[in-house]
Amino acid sequence: MEDTILIGDRVLVRVVPRGTPQREDLIVFQYPVDHTQTFMKRVVGMPGDRVRVVNRVVYRNGVALKEPYAVHKAGYPDSYRDNFPGAEPPSVLMATGLQMLQHNVVDGEVVVPDNTYFVLGDNRDNSLDSRYWGFVSFQELIGKPVLIYDSLEQSTDTATGRASPIPIHRRWNRLFHSL
Repeated sequence: MEDTILIGDRVLVRVVPRGTPQREDLIVFQYPVDHTQTFMKRVVGMPGDRVRVVNRVVYRNGVALKEPYAVHKAGYPDSYRDNFPGAEPPSVLMATGLQMLQHNVVDGEVVVPDNTYFVLGDNRDNSLDSRYWGFVSFQELIGKPVLIYDSLEQSTDTATGRASPIPIHRRWNRLFHSL
């Protein structure tokens, strides 16, 4: 989700009734592959929507989306990531992602089934999202992020506890930033 959310951001999440997020909303949910992990992504497709990506441009129901929040940082092409679902899937695709491709692709577009969302990360070139593991169900939804209440500059390793903490600096300019 970089640059929308940075490593070290602490986010206030409003728990919402199931089914209330709309297209382009950020949502917080249990990772469908491992419910012990919490993810945040952007809703691109609601039930009944048809989604595809062509040359890094997302199309919903045949219309190209204007996404000022989406960033593309990779300097190399990836046929599956950049042309979804048309290209050959990678070998690392999750079983749920394969099921999505087998049962929900019609005329080169993914059709979002009832009671689910299709989500993408804003850092489109480096995002583990619905392209790889399928849909987010309404039951996995936790809520919608409201604001960044704290932000500490730190590396990925420090954030995940895989390295010794380094000196941390507060990013004052990110405090109380609405999402």
